[in-house]
Amino acid sequence: MENKRIRALKRKTRVRSKMPAEGFRLSVSRSNRYLFAQVIDQKSGKTVLGLSDKKIEEKELKGKTKSEKAKVFGQKFAEETVKQKIKRVIFDRGPYRYHGRIKAFAEGVREGGLEY
Repeated sequence: MENKRIRALKRKTRVRSKMPAEGFRLSVSRSNRYLFAQVIDQKSGKTVLGLSDKKIEEKELKGKTKSEKAKVFGQKFAEETVKQKIKRVIFDRGPYRYHGRIKAFAEGVREGGLEY
């Protein structure tokens, strides 16, 4: 089990080390049930916008898989981010592999109008 944590920490460190010092970072995290996303100002380290897919209406998500829900959440999150006048972000997948829900979320964000 310890090796799994160490690998995740190395992945997280590697992803963050390649990011520029300025701009906005779109950080995504997940639990077994929900996805959480936030836009962070790299310069000040403050969160500009933070949402989770708990907030999306259940009617839209009823009967969908977690990956499909992640894609819808990505589109909604992108709309909220564009309302904040942020159009370009740096995607931070953290310790998660670019696969499954994280990938679906990223595709939804792109469809919603954000660039990265």
